[in-house]
Amino acid sequence: MLTISIITICYNNLQDLLDTCTSVDAQLLAPYEHIIIDGSVLPDIKNYLENNKPPHYRKWICEPDHGIADAFNKGLKNCTGDIVVMLNSGDSFIDAQVITTVTETFQQHPDIQWLHGKYQLLRGNREVVIGKPFEKSKLYRGMRSICHQTMFLRRTLHTRYGYYNTDEKIGMDYDLLCRISDEPFYFIPKALVNFAPAGTSSVQYLQSLKDAKRIYEKHHGKSFKLTIWQIRLKLLYHLLHSPIGNFLYTLKTRLKLENM
Repeated sequence: MLTISIITICYNNLQDLLDTCTSVDAQLLAPYEHIIIDGSVLPDIKNYLENNKPPHYRKWICEPDHGIADAFNKGLKNCTGDIVVMLNSGDSFIDAQVITTVTETFQQHPDIQWLHGKYQLLRGNREVVIGKPFEKSKLYRGMRSICHQTMFLRRTLHTRYGYYNTDEKIGMDYDLLCRISDEPFYFIPKALVNFAPAGTSSVQYLQSLKDAKRIYEKHHGKSFKLTIWQIRLKLLYHLLHSPIGNFLYTLKTRLKLENM
């Protein structure tokens, strides 16, 4: 059977980490390993991990790091499973079947190198499920339809394409996606993860757009479609943060246009 390694990075957020661990421990098929990378300056997480008996698959490293990408890479360098997923602290699996579903999918489709699925998140005070199959022709749209936490990759992809780019402070996941975009994949048409809303790319949205443009052009050159797409996203961002934004998003979800 294929083995799955879960990597969870965390920073001064013990309760978020506990929520993530609870969802991992609830899996009907336990992971091969769950590696926690703790770069906290506070001792809360380290104290908790050292003073509570963990399941046999949980390991951790508590030491300073040089940012998100560096923490991801630290996890990759210490994991040994066939398949790797980054489930950040605060994020959680949608149900107890996720690891089972992912393992069975890789076994049923032995040629795929990675897969992803839909994800649930809170938008406009409403829980919505979004996500569409990856399309390389629409890569200029960034991570628009893909959630990094639903991306399960064969670990050998990192042998061929390298680790996360530590020069990227927000778009390290998109940079990796640009590199593996020609690899065969599979889309699971159901939610796999509850996505925590306070990710770096969510909080620093406009900066993440600038970074995505630079990353795309680095790998694929300039694109008129990219320019138009980013203008659209900026206009929508300002509109949705206006007084009528919440009403408009509520209308959008009722019309089932979350993925547009």
